[in-house]
Amino acid sequence: MSHDDKLVRMANDIGRFFAAQGEARAVEGIATHLRKFWTPRMRAEIIAHVEHGGAGLDDLPRRAVARLAAASAAAAAA
Repeated sequence: MSHDDKLVRMANDIGRFFAAQGEARAVEGIATHLRKFWTPRMRAEIIAHVEHGGAGLDDLPRRAVARLAAASAAAAAA
């Protein structure tokens, strides 16, 4: 199992945990969890994974990662 596969598995697990909260709250909850508990390197790697197609990543975590990517881009532009 590659490092990307592990990150995808972890993100999908987090997504399944938050899914019961409804779509909008789940995406925000996943993004918040990744921001708080994943290292900057892990976040950068999962963002890069999504930018290269996001193979294996479920919809809710994919959307949360896209939100993280947008926030990172906005912070870099500021």
